[in-house]
Amino acid sequence: MSRPVRLDPRSPLVLDTHELGRRPGSTRTVQRTVPAPQDLGTDVIGIPLGADVELDLRLEAVMEGVLVTGSVRGRAVGECVRCLSEAVEDVDVSLTELYVYPERAAVAAEDGDDEEDVRELEDDMINLEPALRDTVVPALPFQPLCRPDCPGLCSECGARLADDPDHSHETLDPRWAALGGLVGSNDETKES
Repeated sequence: MSRPVRLDPRSPLVLDTHELGRRPGSTRTVQRTVPAPQDLGTDVIGIPLGADVELDLRLEAVMEGVLVTGSVRGRAVGECVRCLSEAVEDVDVSLTELYVYPERAAVAAEDGDDEEDVRELEDDMINLEPALRDTVVPALPFQPLCRPDCPGLCSECGARLADDPDHSHETLDPRWAALGGLVGSNDETKES
């Protein structure tokens, strides 16, 4: 049987709660800028790996464990769904997560509570990365835009319409196409 991987207290996304003790009501604030972990986004937009993520958190000891509340800020970068250029979105979301003491998690499991919904303290440490991902990713736009009024791309040639607002193509109604051929032959007869 393999042992679970222990949390590294030096990791920027691991928070030590030892100084809170298990005294309900004791609090501690954490303000730090951490590098974004991998996969903090979707296929079209996300906070790039290693980019700054600002955490402004409050850790509070409660009867069941440690309640983490606060805000997460960063800058997501992706691709505009209309014109495929870069889309940048400021992210500022609230985080609220309860990390339960191991003995409380065991009781919850015995009572039939869904274990996937329970985040557990490990040696008085919190692994913030999964909660960070669960908070940031749903807050990202489903269809990011480079700007709200992005006109997109030309459906005929793929030109970026924001670069040339007067861009157009002369289109001939297919019902009149045969007449277009007559105009061309008439010009040839005049030249001869």
